[in-house]
Amino acid sequence: MKIVTIIGARPQFIKASTVSRAISALIDDTGEDSIQEIIVHTGQHYDGNMSKLFFEELSIPAPQVNLNIGSGPHGQMTGRMLIKIEDFLIAEKPDWILVYGDTNSTLAGALAAAKLNMPVAHVEAGLRSFNRRMPEELNRVMTDHLARLLFVPNDTAVHNLKNEGISNGVVQCGDVMLDAFLFFKEKAITESEILDRLNITPGDFCLATLHRQENTDDAGRLASILSAFEEISRRGGPVILPMHPRTRKVMQENKICISQASDVRVIQPVGYLDMIKLESHASLVLTDSGGVQKEAYFAEVPCITLRDETEWVETVAAGVNILAGADKKAIIEACEQAKSMNVKLKAGIYGDGSAAEIIVQNIISSINER
Repeated sequence: MKIVTIIGARPQFIKASTVSRAISALIDDTGEDSIQEIIVHTGQHYDGNMSKLFFEELSIPAPQVNLNIGSGPHGQMTGRMLIKIEDFLIAEKPDWILVYGDTNSTLAGALAAAKLNMPVAHVEAGLRSFNRRMPEELNRVMTDHLARLLFVPNDTAVHNLKNEGISNGVVQCGDVMLDAFLFFKEKAITESEILDRLNITPGDFCLATLHRQENTDDAGRLASILSAFEEISRRGGPVILPMHPRTRKVMQENKICISQASDVRVIQPVGYLDMIKLESHASLVLTDSGGVQKEAYFAEVPCITLRDETEWVETVAAGVNILAGADKKAIIEACEQAKSMNVKLKAGIYGDGSAAEIIVQNIISSINER
């Protein structure tokens, strides 16, 4: 049986590593050599620290195909992916196409496969921000309606799909991001030297990430968030900010600068192990990333989400994540509230770390039943 995995962005590399590892473990345990996974990298993330490094750190098999799509407007990017993925699928004739998350790579892979009447499995299905201005929301909604197997991380996702009339093929498996975090945490803690390189002390710094289009494409929101980071660094120690290429570009275009009088330390994007190390030793995480929100929770560190809504409503309900949006005052107030948080990872919210095994078992079963 042949599975084509289509990925193109950092969070997908992490998620895919868990399923690839589960496939390899199944082959090792059973001697089953008829399972073949072909990894297609669309090239949506092409920065070395956001692409190649992750494959090396996570021991993901090198992609057999790299489409080298690169950046561009959403429609053009998705269209170029669609053409190249369709050609590849016609040539390979896989049994299943596996897509992850909510990027343009996700939608292009699902749409190309569905048009060819090839079955699509969507990992991290059912998430909703209910904000149709977000490209990610459009991608995830359309992919869910194209997929035949929908692997959902939690109860909320099941409920969201049911409200849209989707019940067939829905499998609640837990969150593959938890699988990855649990698998790599010890390695990250013992091997990453990021704290020494940055000369920072555990518990004495905040970690921030900023890349969502709603924040980077609005110069006012971007400037407000960065100003909040400056104030936080003056009050509570350094703010470590791995700078996403998109954010850096927008700052340069709009002549937005970070005050040298603050202690906001801009660094290059970091690998997964370094990120886990930073998350696990930060006093607070500020982010507009869905993945980083969850990783903060897995690391038992308070999180401030720099958006007006989140797909991961469980973290807000559990009192470990505060939605602050882009308003400077609201962000600073949320940081004060976060000081009283006692974040503990609760069993069951995102599964038990075996999501990847459940995914592989269900895909194999579905092939055998056809």
